Amino acid sequence: MLDTNIFSHLELFMQLLLAVILGGLVGVERSLVHKTAGLRTFALVSLGSAAFAIISQTAFGGGEFAAFDPSRVASQIVVGIGFLAGGVIIFSNNHLQGLTTSAGIWVSAAIGLAVGVKLYTLAVFIAVLTLLVFGIFQAIEQRLVDRIGKKVPHDPS
Repeated sequence: MLDTNIFSHLELFMQLLLAVILGGLVGVERSLVHKTAGLRTFALVSLGSAAFAIISQTAFGGGEFAAFDPSRVASQIVVGIGFLAGGVIIFSNNHLQGLTTSAGIWVSAAIGLAVGVKLYTLAVFIAVLTLLVFGIFQAIEQRLVDRIGKKVPHDPS
């Protein structure tokens, strides 16, 4: 049963807020490069993943539902986000688009899940690494393309 102590509720609210902030930060980068999935999408994916993790631990982690394994929720988040992220990928004119954004959505779910199970440092580190991959790796990739002087396969998402 959910504890009615106001401090336990505040902790849950802060977890959800952190998930929104971290997911939103990752989404801001996608918005800045004019991708269809951006700040709101990434924030919501992170929020939803954190909420499902918190709910599974709080409501099903013990008591009358003690036989329920809350880790199963994590595996279902991965599957569910796979469907959502798959919808971002577009293949048009022999060109694949949206793959990087799709992968970012998937990682945003991992950020929310980490927050939901109170792995805050890990969640922040994942968000920082994701921003590095989106920003710095794209710049490195472009420099390599410029240096080689020919177009190499590249995901513009």
